[in-house]
Amino acid sequence: MLFIVREYFKNYPARRKVAEILVNNGISIRDSKLFMGDIEISVNSIARAAGVNRKIVYHTIEYIEKTYELKSIFERLRPHLSLENVAPVMGWEVLEITFKRGKFGCSLEKIAKILKDKACEIKEIIGERDVTEANRLIIIVENPMKMDTISEIKDIEYVESIVIRTAEKDKEKLVCNYCKVKYCPRKISLPE
Repeated sequence: MLFIVREYFKNYPARRKVAEILVNNGISIRDSKLFMGDIEISVNSIARAAGVNRKIVYHTIEYIEKTYELKSIFERLRPHLSLENVAPVMGWEVLEITFKRGKFGCSLEKIAKILKDKACEIKEIIGERDVTEANRLIIIVENPMKMDTISEIKDIEYVESIVIRTAEKDKEKLVCNYCKVKYCPRKISLPE
C-alpha cells in the first residue's frame, strides 16, 4: 500500500510524508477529518509528527479526498494492535524474520509448519510485505523456543536474518509482578 501512496505523492514529498504517517499509524480520513479508530486526531499533531506545517496536512487531506483511489484506501484505514513491544514484559518471546525480497509466501508456510511441529504456542503473527523493501515477519510465542527450532527456520532457503527478543531476564520487571492481575497462559485471575 505504501507503494501506491508513494506513486500518487511522488511529486509532493511533504504530502507524501504526511500520507505515510497516516498509513503507518492506521489514521483514516473521513469527512475531511483525521481519525484513529473512532477518535478524532488533530491536524496539529500530524503536522508535528511529519515535521511540516498544518497547511501541508490540509492539502494532503484535500488531495486524498479528491482522488477516488486514495480516498477509498484512506477512509478504510484502522489502527492495529501489536504485541511486539509488550511481549518481553509479558514473558513471551519475539521472533523477527527478514526474507529476501519477493520470497515471503513460500517461506511463511514452511515456518508455520516448523512451529506447529515443535508445539510452539503462537500469540500473534504480523507480516509486512513491501514491494520495494525487505519483507518482515514478526512471530510472538508464549514460551522460549529451543535452538533447534530457530536453526530449522534459519535454514529455510529465503530467510535472510532472524532476530530474537527474549522475555525480560529480571522477573521483577514482568507485568505480573507490577499489578494485581496474575497472568497465566490458561486463565487470568485476580488475587484474593
